[in-house]
Amino acid sequence: MEDTILVVNCGSSTLKLAVFDGAFRVRASGLAERLHQGDAVAHLRHHDQPVKLPPDASHREALEAMIHALVDLDVIQGTPSAVGHRVVHGGETFHDAVLIDEAVIEAIEDCASLAPLHNPVNLSGIRATRALFPSVPHIAVFDTAFHQTLPRKAYLYALPYDYYRQWGVRRYGFHGTSHQFMLTESAQRLGKTPATTSIISAHLGNGCSIAAIRDGISVDTSMGLTPLEGLVMGSRSGDIDPGLFDFLKTKGIDQDQLHHVLNHKSGLLGLSGQTNDMRTLCELADHGHEPSLVAVEVFCYRLARYIGAMMASLDRLDGLVFTGGIGENSARVRKQTLDHLRLSGLCLNAELNQEHGQNSDGYINDADSRFPVLVVPTNEELVIARESQRIAASQE
Repeated sequence: MEDTILVVNCGSSTLKLAVFDGAFRVRASGLAERLHQGDAVAHLRHHDQPVKLPPDASHREALEAMIHALVDLDVIQGTPSAVGHRVVHGGETFHDAVLIDEAVIEAIEDCASLAPLHNPVNLSGIRATRALFPSVPHIAVFDTAFHQTLPRKAYLYALPYDYYRQWGVRRYGFHGTSHQFMLTESAQRLGKTPATTSIISAHLGNGCSIAAIRDGISVDTSMGLTPLEGLVMGSRSGDIDPGLFDFLKTKGIDQDQLHHVLNHKSGLLGLSGQTNDMRTLCELADHGHEPSLVAVEVFCYRLARYIGAMMASLDRLDGLVFTGGIGENSARVRKQTLDHLRLSGLCLNAELNQEHGQNSDGYINDADSRFPVLVVPTNEELVIARESQRIAASQE
C-alpha cells in the first residue's frame, strides 16, 4: 500500500479525481464533464492526456476509466492508503468525516431525497471505488458538516416545529468543504488565524452558495434543506415563492415535473433558454442576446442581495471572498454584483479584478474599499484529502 490518498468528488454532472502524496502534494488530477450527456469528456490535467469515455458516460464509467488511466501512468501504484469521497448531504446524522461502512452507506441513502442530484452519484462513486480498492479505508467527507455550527435562528424555518423535531426539516447548507477552505486560505492571506477570521464566502459554479463565517464558525448560509435553495445556479432556480407549486398545478404541471424543472431546467439555463455556462452567456449577452443578458443580471442581483443579507450575521467583516468556476474567473460577474453594493463600501480595482487577483495575492479591491475583496481558487479535494488522512489515521 503506497502513501497516497485518492480523492473522488462526484458532482451532479462532473467528476473530479485527485491523487495526493503523504505531504498533500498533488501527484495527478482529472476532470470528467457533461456526464450522462451525449458529449461526455474526461481529461487528466497533470498529464495533459484525454481519457476515452462512452458518449453518455455515467459517473461509474468515468471513474473506472480515469482510475485505470492513472494506474497505467503509474500514478497509482498498488493501492492508495485511503480514498476520500465528497458526499453532499449528511443531514443531522453526520457532523464530521467518517469511515465508510454499510451503515454509513445506508445513512447516506436515507439522505438522498434531500440531495437527489448529488447523493446518488456520490454513492455511485463510493461503490465503484470500493469495488476497485476493497481493502483500503474509504472516508466520507460531508458538505453539510461545516454548517452544523449554524445557530437555530439561522437554521430553523418558520414552519410547525414538529416538522423539524420529527423529520429534520431545517437549513443544512452545502459546499462546506469549499467554504472551509476559503476560511483557512483567506485567513492566511489576511494575516490572521482561522479562529479570528470573519468572512463572507461566495462559492459560484454550476452550484452556488454563500456563507457567513464568524470567527471561524459558519453562522449562516444560502442553501437550505436541499441544495436547491438560495442563489441562482446553473440549472437550479434558487429561491422561489412556495405558492408556485399550487399555481403551476392549475396549469397542468404536477409536482414531479416541477421538481425536475427547478433542478434541471431553471437558473441560468432556464432564464437564457440557451446554456448554464456563464462564459457563453456573457458572450451571447455581448452579441445582443437579451435572454442571456437577463440571466446574468438576475444572477448578479440575487448574489448582491445575499451578500447584504450575510452581513446581518457578522459583527465585523475581514473580507468578501469569491471562489468556484464563476467566482474565480468572471470579472464581469464580480463587478456587476458589487455595483449593486455601493452602500456597503465594497470597491473593486478594475485592473486587479480583470486579472482575477493573480498578481496581487488574490486581492481585487480598490485602496479605498471599506473591506478587502479577494479571489481565492477553491481546493475542495485538498480538504477531503486532509480529512481522509485524519480519519484513516484514527483507525490505526
